[in-house]
Amino acid sequence: MALVCRVGGGAAPRSLRWVPAQRRTLKLDEVRVQVCVASVNPIDVKRAAGYGRKVLSLLGAGGRELVLGNDFAGVVTEVGPNVLHVSPGDRVWGLVPTGPQGAHRSEVCVPSRWVRPLPAGTLMVSAAVLPYTFTTLWRALKAVGLHQHNAASKHVLVHGAGGALGQLAIQWLSRWGARVTAVCGGASAARCLALGATQVVDRGTTRLSDLPSDCDATLNFGTWADDADVLGRLHAGALGHATTVHPLLGHIDDRGWLTGGLACLREWQAMRGRQRAIAPKARYAWTVFKPDVDAMDAIQSSLLSQPLVLEVGHHTRFDQAESAFAHVGQGHPTRAVLVAPT
Repeated sequence: MALVCRVGGGAAPRSLRWVPAQRRTLKLDEVRVQVCVASVNPIDVKRAAGYGRKVLSLLGAGGRELVLGNDFAGVVTEVGPNVLHVSPGDRVWGLVPTGPQGAHRSEVCVPSRWVRPLPAGTLMVSAAVLPYTFTTLWRALKAVGLHQHNAASKHVLVHGAGGALGQLAIQWLSRWGARVTAVCGGASAARCLALGATQVVDRGTTRLSDLPSDCDATLNFGTWADDADVLGRLHAGALGHATTVHPLLGHIDDRGWLTGGLACLREWQAMRGRQRAIAPKARYAWTVFKPDVDAMDAIQSSLLSQPLVLEVGHHTRFDQAESAFAHVGQGHPTRAVLVAPT
């Protein structure tokens, strides 16, 4: 079975159907998993409306009908002959790379490097909300040059801290010993402090441009319109700035490969120029999701010792998925998951 999304566009809304799906042949280094839980991420809701179709078509993920989703947890039912670290019957969590398969289905076949054993005592739902979001965060941290050996005492500003990326950033950076300034809406302030933020700035009452330019790194998970003000909080010797809310996919969707690509280049160069004027040696990056083995290992390490937390605020069955997509689309700070029908 698979949750097939017919992509919306214009006045046409998305439609979601839980339908029979052809069983895939397992490759030598793949794991077949019966999916018990899969998450719905904001990117799934955006893709269901047509976002990213042109670029993602290069990965086989840009058609009119898609199986969305990247994160899952479940039970191994079969392994290829080259798979050694999991066996049939094992409880696992993992990641489906963006492509034609998607995780919103009753079973997935994925390369073994994207599957990890679920530690004893860990709920499937707790692990199933982490891979896509944490991997995106991991790539942003790498892009600015932050890691566990240099983060201690660094001042990092996280814009959009109330969302899932921001919540994970606060937890991970505080464990590394960084001082985190969380920029979020007032309703998220208590949550951000509880997760480890050093201080919270209410985006509704404080202008970013009024904050001091004393940050070693800045992360923009909020809006592209704020990118200049966010990177403007760097000091002259800062490490860098990364944003996940850049216009790359949107410009190419709206303007095509050539015109959209040139528009992206101009905007990247303009923003990079602003940063060089502030912090000449700092890095500047537009972060996109890409599976990363080190990120998977970091998640596993956290699950074994001090699990990262993303609160799940909505559970529903795969065959009733519309409510989960609505929950995420409404911008709730909690996550939504799909569970297998019983």
